[in-house]
Amino acid sequence: MTPQPSSGGGSRRLLRQLRDLMQSGGQRQDRLDALVRLIADAMVAEVCSLYVMRAGEVLELFATRGLRREAVHRTRLRLGEGIVGEVASSGRPLALQDAQQHPNFAYRPETGEEVYHSMLGVPLLRDRQVIGVIAVQNKTRRAYDEEEVEALETVAMVLAEMIGGAGLIGEEEGRHTESLATLPARLSAITLNEGIGMGVAVPHERGIVIKQIVAENIEAEILRLDAALAEMQGALADMIERHDLDDEGEHVEVLETYRMFAEDRGWIERLREAIRGGLTAEAAVQRVQTDMRQRMNKVRDPYIRERYADLEDLGNRLLQHLSGGDMASAEALPQDAVLVARTLGPAELLDYDPQRLRAVALEEGSPTSHVAIIARALGIPMIGRCSELLSRVRPGDYMIVDGDAGQAMLRPRQSVRQSFLHTMEQRANRLAAQAAVRSLPSETRDGERITLLANAGLLADLEQLDDCGAEGIGLYRTEVPFMVRDSFPDIRTQSAIYSRILDMAGDRPVTFRTLDIGGDKALPYWSGGKDENPALGWRAIRIGLDRPAILRQQLRALVAAAGERHLRVKFPMVSEVSEFTQARDLLHMELERHLKGGGTAPSRLEIGVMLEVPALLWQLPALFPLVDFVSIGSNDLFQFLFAIDRGNPRLARRYDVLSPSLLSLLRSLAEQAGEHRVPLSLCGEMAGHPLEALALLGCGIKILSMPPGNLGGIRLMVRSLELAPLREYITYLSRLPNRSVRGHLRAYAGDHGIAI
Repeated sequence: MTPQPSSGGGSRRLLRQLRDLMQSGGQRQDRLDALVRLIADAMVAEVCSLYVMRAGEVLELFATRGLRREAVHRTRLRLGEGIVGEVASSGRPLALQDAQQHPNFAYRPETGEEVYHSMLGVPLLRDRQVIGVIAVQNKTRRAYDEEEVEALETVAMVLAEMIGGAGLIGEEEGRHTESLATLPARLSAITLNEGIGMGVAVPHERGIVIKQIVAENIEAEILRLDAALAEMQGALADMIERHDLDDEGEHVEVLETYRMFAEDRGWIERLREAIRGGLTAEAAVQRVQTDMRQRMNKVRDPYIRERYADLEDLGNRLLQHLSGGDMASAEALPQDAVLVARTLGPAELLDYDPQRLRAVALEEGSPTSHVAIIARALGIPMIGRCSELLSRVRPGDYMIVDGDAGQAMLRPRQSVRQSFLHTMEQRANRLAAQAAVRSLPSETRDGERITLLANAGLLADLEQLDDCGAEGIGLYRTEVPFMVRDSFPDIRTQSAIYSRILDMAGDRPVTFRTLDIGGDKALPYWSGGKDENPALGWRAIRIGLDRPAILRQQLRALVAAAGERHLRVKFPMVSEVSEFTQARDLLHMELERHLKGGGTAPSRLEIGVMLEVPALLWQLPALFPLVDFVSIGSNDLFQFLFAIDRGNPRLARRYDVLSPSLLSLLRSLAEQAGEHRVPLSLCGEMAGHPLEALALLGCGIKILSMPPGNLGGIRLMVRSLELAPLREYITYLSRLPNRSVRGHLRAYAGDHGIAI
């Protein structure tokens, strides 16, 4: 049976009843008891229970309708314990037809809940923190549908604000005392933008308090929303035009894409729909943000996650315009500031004075995020995925952000500060050395020529080709333009993008990788379903061959865009030679179709393959005669070879790319490619780090493709080494029984004066 809140009128009625109840007089417990009765009736549930997070990450049963009365304030669950604890731990709803069969089910005899089977639990989120859980239960094995889940989520959002504002939780509750709060600390992170910055910690405060949740006048709230949207869009245009940034570069397209998000019809319609459900404009923004955050938590692809982060940034700015508040004040920054935040949008970073901002540290974020691109344009060091950052840093703490090593130093001693000042001087000298060789050829001391290419995914990446000295694009990720749109781009749109890329590259080659989507990298407007293991699922060439219309349209656009120019295409995630031949035949079919229609043939057509799946390693004799080139995708190949999830922090340091087994494999690949005279390149993360790139050169791989910002360091390394003795040493290292030869290779570089 569909619950009452799933309909617009019923939802608004329940929200008003909850609001009136919490604002009424009387004892707190009486109001809570009435509250769970209201929700149980509306959800057609026999049980409704409210759990509140207490100090020490303990969930306490505050009120219930259906469970035994004596369990209230007596039943407690640790975070992660039981179904309720799991909901609180994950921050996501959980709907179960038979909760007692769930592996996390925790029986509490005082509650009497053994007679209830189905259960739906939803977290109470306030300021992005879980402050409690609301749960409903039924005796029957009931399958809660999507509308019921959404209805309880709306109720939970309202409850979170009401309960938080009603003082049910004391100021000291939910906070964890940090006994080491005054001592130095080191936090690990990842690099979003290289560099070192030192200064005073300044938390990024969004600071919007929603005072009214339930709408009194739906049409008036929609008008308020439309006015705030128009005001925000105008303010964004003014900010982008006036900010002190170069007129060209990747950041320009990022900001234009960001502004496009602000006008996204789907996002705006979701906001209006939430208002029609009975929420104020501010509460509607918060509800849509919560929905997006939950979807984001299910997605592992960093690019898609960061696009959601942009929308969250826009939601925060929209809340500012709705409330009449000001954005971050540049004058409020100290002279040397280190900005600290969970996440940050590109426009939010631009709210701060870059002359005073020395570095940025985030609990989340990725190198592909738009805010990281803006940080690179501004020259601000940035780190991300810094666990426990916000709980460990206090406003005013002195901080060092080491974007080179991916770490943050909190409250460092004076000796540590001096050491980092020395490191900053060394880094400045190294950058000067890289700049001095930027226009020189990438050639070793013994005359071996190394080809250095750039990876790209945005059109504006090509603006950096001259600055970084890249000889071409070794990997152009064609899926990126698909991800920033709200519908599948047609052939004409795709062709225009590819033609512009080739125009900007000029005489330099561009290698287009066909769509690498699927698994957890779904397009916003298309999904191939859920895979239990996305990395091993329906993705890349598998989708292209199963849905050939998608692949043929892309190949048709590439052929049309090339005209009489050089065209290089490679297919990703190929597991067997037959997959490559099928894809190659489709490309030849589209070329023949193009020529019959009066089109011109490319001056040169090269077709290659991404070597990422280990199965293909045993088919190389059959593959090499068929391809024009092979690109090693070391990221996927490494995780498949070692059977690891690269995103699993427990495994992050267990295996090393500089292991003898991987070096042996790469040496064998280079030897076989050389025998067949097939160019072999590598375009994964290994290519962009000097020590790893040194190993690749020693394995015989002489074409490296990497992020544009990494080319300077790799060129400097190449020009400082002799390749012949390095190859002999790598042969020796590849036969060792060690887990990693990183230390050996670093010592070799030091002994031979190689710049790493």
